[in-house]
Amino acid sequence: MITVLTNAVVATSNDKMPFANTVAFEGEKITYVGDLNLDEVKSKFNDNAKIVDLQGRGVIPGVVDSHTHPGLVSQSAWHITLPWTEDVNELLDFIRDYAQKTPISEAPFLYFEYYPPSMFDHNGPTKELLDSAVSDRPCLCNDFTEHQHWLNSKMIELMGVTKDTPDPVPGLEMFVRDENGEPTGWAKDWAWTRFADNMYEKIGWWPPTECTPDLMRPYFEFNAKHGITAIADARLEGEAQIKSIYELDMMGELNIYYDGIVRFWSIKDLPDKIAELRDYQKKYTSKHIKINTLKLFLDGTNEGGNSALLEPHQNDPTGTNYGEIQMETDELKECLLLLNREGLDIHIHVTGDRAFRVCCDATELAKKEASAQNIPWTMQVILAHCEIVDPEDMPRPAELGITINWSCQWSGGMFGDGALPYVGQEKWARMYQFNPIIESGALVTFSSDCVSNYELHRADLFLSMQIANTRVDPEYPLDPVMFPGSVRPPESAKLSRENILKGYTINGAKQLRWEALFGSIEEGKLANMSIVSDNLFEVEADKISEINFDAVIFEGRVIHGAIFI
Repeated sequence: MITVLTNAVVATSNDKMPFANTVAFEGEKITYVGDLNLDEVKSKFNDNAKIVDLQGRGVIPGVVDSHTHPGLVSQSAWHITLPWTEDVNELLDFIRDYAQKTPISEAPFLYFEYYPPSMFDHNGPTKELLDSAVSDRPCLCNDFTEHQHWLNSKMIELMGVTKDTPDPVPGLEMFVRDENGEPTGWAKDWAWTRFADNMYEKIGWWPPTECTPDLMRPYFEFNAKHGITAIADARLEGEAQIKSIYELDMMGELNIYYDGIVRFWSIKDLPDKIAELRDYQKKYTSKHIKINTLKLFLDGTNEGGNSALLEPHQNDPTGTNYGEIQMETDELKECLLLLNREGLDIHIHVTGDRAFRVCCDATELAKKEASAQNIPWTMQVILAHCEIVDPEDMPRPAELGITINWSCQWSGGMFGDGALPYVGQEKWARMYQFNPIIESGALVTFSSDCVSNYELHRADLFLSMQIANTRVDPEYPLDPVMFPGSVRPPESAKLSRENILKGYTINGAKQLRWEALFGSIEEGKLANMSIVSDNLFEVEADKISEINFDAVIFEGRVIHGAIFI
């Protein structure tokens, strides 16, 4: 039976017909998009059609969250939520009180999140400070970037990390150390996870993080309620995770198109990681699941002081600290050439301007070398975050065919001015600018990059859209005294609602290489769409987050809400 949604504001994400007032679908596919009045609808469609008058409500394509972390979100449900404060004593009082009220037998390991990255200077927190709150068991506090971790002495001891323990990736995935080489209690880029099993074995306890369909089901239920019908998993957390997602699909519960990404570290481990990916492809590919991309963390974070910059850190008196980078241009070029020969894509974490330039240079050199060898260039290079881009490099993604991926929920004050001591005022003031890249013609996609159950609610399209459209974060506003209206400068960096919607729909589908199936409301494509409570182009900017998903439709089935009111 045909279902017809009419008297609606249908934002199609199709440049040939950006708006319509009527969309019809039958089975899994869209069969009509256009402008019809109610009499014309009744005349065009037979008596068996379900005709729904939406009374001016909106219809949008299914949301594509093109960089997120279902494994991390699902595995973090047991973490303890910290109060949001810049006062370290208030934070320590909360931790101390929690530990005193919670016996070791009930919580052998305390994992708290989050503390603001701006709470400490470039020296970071110390184990002794955390010991003052908890010393009888291992304790960890995660900062808001998810890339920096504050550990107490007991945790460092149980992990077996000493001054003689090599850092997993020196300068990047590492333990900050004092003048004697001893760990200070500040760990960067998940270095602690390499030694976590030592601790778990000694305390005889493991966190409840085994990926099962039951563990992951709540994450996908959230997506269904928020119109998210496709995702790119920016870092597969092992085979148990992809196996669980596959099992959900086989049970008919997935209701999403899933693009999995496998992490690698260097050209040395890349062949093994490609083999791992191929194994996943053989076991877990389905109508809704594919695994075709490798992930590289090229640098760290601007707030953590380990992003790769073109100029030295402002707070470095020696003028020699340019941050950290996982590999330089030549090695990255070789990685790109290998992946291109394999028919695979690459998704690169890059936050600093030097890391961005290395990516562009490596892509340019790799494409030239492939052309000289008559090897077709088929791979997609996706750069995630791109928080600081030198003005000279803004046109390069369009010229090189590089896709840029940005997490709109970060566009306001979420990370405060934590990067300022490292990058300086001039660079801080021009962070998070994507309009020049969009205007140059590059493919720009948007995503949530949610890494914890704590922040999963921020994967809501309309909250992210409001933040990117206003540069104000209603949950984490900048100081209104320093920043009038709590608006993150500059005004010119505000993203339009039209570009945000395209980045979350058709552009995201292109990144996932599924644009022939979905991403826009067009005849012949899948009926992946949502009915929303308002016309998102008329709602006041600071009210966008109040728009609701009245109904979510996946492959022609209503998976949330109802199309009738």
